[in-house]
Amino acid sequence: MFDILLYLYDTYLLLDRIPDTHQLSRKLTAAGFDSGEISEALDWLSGLEMLGVEADAGLASSRASRIYGADEMRRLDVEGRGFLAFLESAGLLPPHGREWVINQALALPDAEVSAQSMKWIAMLAMWKLKGADDVLWLEDLVRGAEDGDRPICH
Repeated sequence: MFDILLYLYDTYLLLDRIPDTHQLSRKLTAAGFDSGEISEALDWLSGLEMLGVEADAGLASSRASRIYGADEMRRLDVEGRGFLAFLESAGLLPPHGREWVINQALALPDAEVSAQSMKWIAMLAMWKLKGADDVLWLEDLVRGAEDGDRPICH
C-alpha cells in the first residue's frame, strides 16, 4: 500500500491535482498496481479528508504532553514517536495532526510500524494541513533517511 501512496505523492499530491477516485483507480491499475492494494490505498487516502476536520477544538490549542499506551509503545517505533514529538514541538504538526498520524499508523497491518512509515504518514498529514510548498523540506529529510543519509543540523 505504501508503494501506491508514494506513487500518488510523487505523481499527484505535489501538484495538488488528484483525479477523482474512479479515474485514479484506472490510472493505478494501468501503472501495474494490484486492485486490492489500490482499494486499500484509496480508502487510506480518503482518511486525509478527515484530517482537515478538527473534531476537538480543545485539542488544537492543547500544550499537554502525549502519553503513549502500552499497545502504541509496542507497535510504534521509538524513532517515529520521537519524530512526531519533534514536529509538534517545532509547531509544524498540531496535536490533532499528531493524533491522526498515530491512528493511521496503528491502522496499518504491521506488527511494528517503522519510523520510516511514520515519517511518510506525517509528511502526508503536513501536506494536507500546510500545502505542498511547506512540506518539501520534510520530503528531503524523509527521502534522505531512506538512502541512509543523515541530515546535518547547522
